[in-house]
Amino acid sequence: MKFNRRAIVAVLTSLAALSPLAAAAQAAAGTGAAGYPNKPIRVIVPFAAGSTTDIIARAIADKMGQSMGQTLVIDNRGGASGTIGQAMVAQAAPDGYTVMIHSSSHTVSPSTFAKLSFDTLVDFAGVTPISSTPNVLVMSPAKNVKTLQQLLAAARAKPGSMNFASAGQGSATHLNAEKFKLAAKIEATNIPFKGSAEAVTEVLAGRVDYYFSPIAPVIGQIRNGQLVPLAVGSPRRASALPDVPTTAEAGVPGSEFNFWIGMMAPAKTPRDIVNRLHDEVVKALATPEVKERFTALGADAWTLKPEQFDAYIRDEIKSNAVLVKAAGLEVQK
Repeated sequence: MKFNRRAIVAVLTSLAALSPLAAAAQAAAGTGAAGYPNKPIRVIVPFAAGSTTDIIARAIADKMGQSMGQTLVIDNRGGASGTIGQAMVAQAAPDGYTVMIHSSSHTVSPSTFAKLSFDTLVDFAGVTPISSTPNVLVMSPAKNVKTLQQLLAAARAKPGSMNFASAGQGSATHLNAEKFKLAAKIEATNIPFKGSAEAVTEVLAGRVDYYFSPIAPVIGQIRNGQLVPLAVGSPRRASALPDVPTTAEAGVPGSEFNFWIGMMAPAKTPRDIVNRLHDEVVKALATPEVKERFTALGADAWTLKPEQFDAYIRDEIKSNAVLVKAAGLEVQK
């Protein structure tokens, strides 16, 4: 068989000319990390504006937007312990233009809701944790309790007389308090609120005894003496409160609870886009502005590779299911 050399050269030349056009078309379509992003990215935060999750999300989104050349638009969709926002992301197009920044409440909802419109294990792809943000057990100074051991003594002297605030039934602040209560072998009643702002207000007024609060909403009141920090619920001391012991150090081993905030995407989001988002979060966390913001919030940067984050979420869903059952928490219908 004879080949026409001129014809072959012409075909190859045409293909070479088409290659940049194909790449441009792919970029215009926004498919694959090479053409991503070419429009603003919506970031669903399943809590109200001003919450710790929201503040962390905005700090990260600003820097990611600068790096990626597109705006990351925060969309607060609070309610139902975060499940309204979760459902929106689970049902969103898996194209990288809708992501979620949520807290560890993400791994609680499968155990505290009898029915969900999504599957927490199947419908999300982990991008990375963003921060580990310890909860701190705070009380009003009017309660005249200065140490965790004094709190335990008071609770044991009158079983069932104490109560604690939470940012909603089944929230991470609620689970932290329940794990502490079980480990400490005390009785106390959960008083759920719509968010941290209301919970802090009630503790400040002395109408609620204590609250495992994220550090950000209470750091100012701790510094000016309006609230007394007794312990942090995390496995390690908080960088923002280095003199405050962990609950384990203060005499309640087995009470540690890791309150984290992280980014997730719809499950079928292309892997190269998930990896791009991961890399952009890591890059943002390394900037001086975000570091300074996190220090003020009492948050510690924390990242994992996407597949590691998925595994972490799977394990935490299992451990939280055990905790919910042990605490006898009511499952919402």
